[in-house]
Amino acid sequence: MAGATAATPMDIDAAAPPPGAAAKGKAPLSSTPGGRAAPWVEKYRPQSLGDVAAHRDIVDTIDRLTNENRLPHLLLYGPPGTGKTSTILAVARKLYGSQYGNMILELNASDERGIDVVRQQIQDFASARSLSFGAKQSVKMVLLDEADAMTKDAQFALRRVIEKHTRSTRFALICNHVNKIIPALQSRCTRFRFAPLDGTHVRERLKHIIQSEGLDVDDGGLTALVRLSNGDMRKALNILQSTHMASKQITEEAVYLCTGNPMPKDIEQIAYWLLNESFSTSFKCISDMKMRKGLALVDIIREVTMFVFKIQMPSDVRIKLINDLADIEFLYPKASYRPTVTVYNL
Repeated sequence: MAGATAATPMDIDAAAPPPGAAAKGKAPLSSTPGGRAAPWVEKYRPQSLGDVAAHRDIVDTIDRLTNENRLPHLLLYGPPGTGKTSTILAVARKLYGSQYGNMILELNASDERGIDVVRQQIQDFASARSLSFGAKQSVKMVLLDEADAMTKDAQFALRRVIEKHTRSTRFALICNHVNKIIPALQSRCTRFRFAPLDGTHVRERLKHIIQSEGLDVDDGGLTALVRLSNGDMRKALNILQSTHMASKQITEEAVYLCTGNPMPKDIEQIAYWLLNESFSTSFKCISDMKMRKGLALVDIIREVTMFVFKIQMPSDVRIKLINDLADIEFLYPKASYRPTVTVYNL
């Protein structure tokens, strides 16, 4: 996290409690239509800063800056599904309460993100007087999600807009790749990196959702959900909901069948064939398993690569295997019309 740039004091109205807020970390989105049919990534999106599952150091810092009326421009970056958008939306709800819709301009990657949008839509919103009905005048907020999709010209134009309207507007930029944001914008924002979620936080949040939805999930299924999510809470919820729609009981096998990933026991069997059987036998057995279970070769390669790190072997052998597997994974999309070459390298 880079050093925070100085921010002028900001006047905010008394924050109204977020609608539908419940106990810490337990607040589903009560206004979501459709009940059980609603996407769980929206139904269980955190509604307040206390509901955010992880990154407590970042959340507490932003909360303190908000309470002290000194919130700077923000740049939140990191992998998908780590809570960037949920955090800034929770900040906006805390600041504006019932006036949330009037005080925030939210633009996503699905919107046009050229220089004309910066010069017109963002410029007009930032220069307009805030629609605050309290005793104090509130600063507005511009939320630019997927900011790394903006063109370079638009980012340079945004730099000038940020400078001009700092007293009346706060800008929050959200992106996955911070290197695609020009240095001029990075230097004007306080940067927070949202790392992939720890497995403990993903497991705790999943347990709450499983209890709320009344799902039948065993320990193996929960472990598979955490493992396949790779620290992406959105991915974990999507897999959980998809598996629930396909199977009443969510087990390890049901999760892997729903996602199409090879099961750990299948990877162990494949690794055994590769290390102990002849080429012709390994080729036949792996091909039969691929056809029978509908597995993709690239998924097998990635899982075998991770399995190589777990087993005991000489270091030079491990390095040779990892290099060869990396070459196969890189060349596989280009050589998909010649599968025999790829399998021979494996």
